[in-house]
Amino acid sequence: MLYFLIVVAVLLLAYAGVLVSYVRRGRKIPPAAYLVLAALNGLILAGVLAWAVAAH
Repeated sequence: MLYFLIVVAVLLLAYAGVLVSYVRRGRKIPPAAYLVLAALNGLILAGVLAWAVAAH
């Protein structure tokens, strides 16, 4: 479970880096990008909650 959280966190950081490079080039972030960010954040939150519940 911990490895899953690390992988998702690395994906989130990489995706955020891509979006920052888009903004620096003067491009607009597509609306679908926000959905992907929300999905990755949701995966991290669900994973943390599941890990916390399993630890108790």
